[in-house]
Amino acid sequence: MTRENLLFSIIGLLLGFIIGFMFASTMSQRTASPMTAGSQNLPRDHPAVGQAASSNPQQMQAEVTASLDKAKKEPNNLEAQLKAAELYYQIQRYDQAIEYLLKANQLKPDDYQIVVNLGMVNLDAEHYDVAEKWYRAAALKKPDDTAVLAGLCAATLGKGDAKAAEAAIVRLEKVDSSSQDLPQFRDRLASLKSGEKAK
Repeated sequence: MTRENLLFSIIGLLLGFIIGFMFASTMSQRTASPMTAGSQNLPRDHPAVGQAASSNPQQMQAEVTASLDKAKKEPNNLEAQLKAAELYYQIQRYDQAIEYLLKANQLKPDDYQIVVNLGMVNLDAEHYDVAEKWYRAAALKKPDDTAVLAGLCAATLGKGDAKAAEAAIVRLEKVDSSSQDLPQFRDRLASLKSGEKAK
């Protein structure tokens, strides 16, 4: 397959996913950002990233093509890397989104939101160990960010580390004892601990 054919295949796939996603979103009348709809493991107050694409398919295809081309041709363009990551995230192609977020992180390692997004997308991709790493890095920068602390709880629970999950839950509780995520995190921790005892 030639490079041009491969590019057109990727664009077609992206366009199909985006149109399907938009149709499903319209039908369910959900107003949530697509960045928050990816995983049941995400806490309620997780930060949103990105917006739904245009409803004009031809315009959308042109925008997708231009964004992906720009990201590939301009590897040192931070905005282009973030845009490509956002497009891939919207269609739940998490590994590709992570690839572009990692490039963005190399370009701007101190950018807090990129670090948070790396935690969030890895959590959606069920890369719990990696998600935990990024959430811990974000929590070092802003220890009182409840969304990051909730993400850390979800990551440690997802990987089945009861000790780390309990510590993360205690930390979240200290920062925000009224967090709506705490009851579900405690329930999941209790299930995790009872599963460990049964072994």
